[in-house]
Amino acid sequence: MDQDSHCTAERDLLEAVSRITTSSTTSPSDEEENQPEAEISCQVRKENPEKDDTQDSSATLSPNSSMTTKELQDYWRNEKRQCKQIKLLFEIPSTRIVENHFSKYVMYKIIILQTGSFDSNKSVIERRYSDFEKLHRNLLEEFSEEMEDVTFPKKSLTGNFTEEIINERKLAFKDYLRLLYSMKYIRRSKKFIDFLTRPELQEAYGCLRGGQYTKALEILLEVIGLQERLTRGNPVSVVPTLCAIVVCHKDLENPASAFEYGEKALSRLCVHTSHRYYIPLLETMITLAYELGKDFLSLQEKLEEWKTKKDPIRVFTLKELAVREYVR
Repeated sequence: MDQDSHCTAERDLLEAVSRITTSSTTSPSDEEENQPEAEISCQVRKENPEKDDTQDSSATLSPNSSMTTKELQDYWRNEKRQCKQIKLLFEIPSTRIVENHFSKYVMYKIIILQTGSFDSNKSVIERRYSDFEKLHRNLLEEFSEEMEDVTFPKKSLTGNFTEEIINERKLAFKDYLRLLYSMKYIRRSKKFIDFLTRPELQEAYGCLRGGQYTKALEILLEVIGLQERLTRGNPVSVVPTLCAIVVCHKDLENPASAFEYGEKALSRLCVHTSHRYYIPLLETMITLAYELGKDFLSLQEKLEEWKTKKDPIRVFTLKELAVREYVR
């Protein structure tokens, strides 16, 4: 291919890229508007698309003017990959029947996957029919209008343990969870988040109170990832779980890991210094920093600054706060 033909090919590709960029700035459909704002990894400009298109086009043309056709294709492919929507998908691949002296029920294994290019971690939980039923009742109380057209699989008087009924419910519950998650106010509600995380958190805190720190830590590390995905718009809500992880690592004599998770928790409280966990966490971080030979003076300054602004009150230790969580 001669030089003129090569330049023409590059120019055609750039024009195609510009057209695709322009089409991506059109107003989102109703379905796209239902996706959570924090789940879009690249924001689409809406206020002045013509002006933005001009700016984007010039910005794209300048650095790419010396690129080959293949480099331009790779560049655009990477741009598209970074703009993927991030959301959660629910799968129910299997079930198991639990039978004891007093009851018999089916446990549904739920796998929660995150789409997009950020990570491929998955969360695995189990729930029974009565758990789904309780969730449905709770949501109806708060979101009667949104739940108006949401159907729930009815319980049969007989045949609940047949393979046919179980398979039907697997599909029904998968569609049910996906439908609930598609509705912004429901997926952000405490009731929906509790359904997906509370049983595991209750078990973890029960282990923590019983001194079973290894078991508690194992569960907490499993649930924190799901919690963070579900509460992306409210990062402070995961602070108790992060602090419980700090307590477990500290009692298991893993100060470096405790400090790492403590930093994560503290970063979420930087503008929430009145939060009940702020001072206990700060005191724990000072102790850990001193033990690890890290800078503890800046943390000490924050603590002293807080004390000068607040009236002296009784403050629990981080561990005392943690053991009080999820007490029935």
